[in-house]
Amino acid sequence: MKIVDVVCSPGLTGFYFDDQRAIKKGAGHDGLFYVGEVATEGFTSIRQAGESISIQLILEDGQVALGECAAVQYSGAGGRDPLFLAEDFIPIIEKDIAPKLIGKELTNFKDLAEEFDKLEIDGKRLHTAIRYGVTQALLDAVAKARHLTMAEVVKEEYDTGVEIDRVPIFTQSGDSRYDNADKMIIKGADVLPHGLFNNVKEKLGEKGEKLKDYVAWLRDRILKYKVTEDYKPILHIDVYGTIGEAFDNDTMAMADYLEDLVETANPFHLRIEGPMDVDDRAEQLKAMEALTKEVDKRNLPVELVADEWCNTLEDVKDFVEHSAGHMIQIKTPDLGGINNSIEAILFCKENNKGAYLGGTCNETNRSAEILTNIGMACGATQVLAKPGMGVDEGLMIVNNEMNRVLALVNRRKNK
Repeated sequence: MKIVDVVCSPGLTGFYFDDQRAIKKGAGHDGLFYVGEVATEGFTSIRQAGESISIQLILEDGQVALGECAAVQYSGAGGRDPLFLAEDFIPIIEKDIAPKLIGKELTNFKDLAEEFDKLEIDGKRLHTAIRYGVTQALLDAVAKARHLTMAEVVKEEYDTGVEIDRVPIFTQSGDSRYDNADKMIIKGADVLPHGLFNNVKEKLGEKGEKLKDYVAWLRDRILKYKVTEDYKPILHIDVYGTIGEAFDNDTMAMADYLEDLVETANPFHLRIEGPMDVDDRAEQLKAMEALTKEVDKRNLPVELVADEWCNTLEDVKDFVEHSAGHMIQIKTPDLGGINNSIEAILFCKENNKGAYLGGTCNETNRSAEILTNIGMACGATQVLAKPGMGVDEGLMIVNNEMNRVLALVNRRKNK
């Protein structure tokens, strides 16, 4: 089976592009808008509509494979590629990439993904969002050519050694951290709530007191309204470096605060994502490694999740090898080709680190479905409910794809 044509179209994502630097500098709010001057190149406002590109591969037998290019909410920050705008990149795909896709034989996903992930145009690698979307489309195309689920293709080609099954789903609240937590509890989310604690003064508190109050509220809320008696979700809170900001990146002071949070969260297990962001990759590694060691020394039942400055497969490996965190967020669009996300999960697991197959609220339903297949095929520790931060939509998309894939795999097993 060969690719005979490539069709591109612009699209929206499930959220927005946000200028993280401007937000950290204290940008104000006016409803859903941020107010103030932009601080990252390419942005025309601090918050603007998220954009995507659909790549449809037309196969010889008329089937259509679909992948979607998307970039993270905080594009251009933390060492990431610049803002991804459809009108800038569709011409590149049509001129430079489509001719290389047409005529490709769809016998092996891994080789095709590596070819296009490493492709250079005028001596430069493609934007991570393009590599992300093209490799998604290739995985779908190979799966369609072979009449398998995408999960089965990944399991076989990468010899993952796991049975395809459900994996825990992590839901994210955005700023509606109270109402959205209720949605998560009603629907029995495995991991919650994200929280979006990205500002010290307004959200975390100068000494972390606002986050501590929220954790106490969340604990009591789950205990009061849990749908089943055995419901015990993991509390995973993303603090966007604000704990480090509040405590001057002092390892001991941060560990003391985490110890307090652990006690507050009891009886629920706690994960803290991005405890600090020191604006430098090498220093971030050192800071995360030091805090992880201190947490382990104290035997604190909290998992630190690496996020900032962990953008590529090489970064993931470095953070794992330095034990800079107990779990790594594999921020899928940042890694480019989805082959890198596969390799990242497997590397984390081989080295006894948690593999959080994440991404961003600023993706599409299609990228969410395809990455769900990958999480199942590789046995990720958890996968992100995406796109958006409305909870219901992202959880529906990921949960339903997970169940569809599992039903098809089980049908084949039982025939």
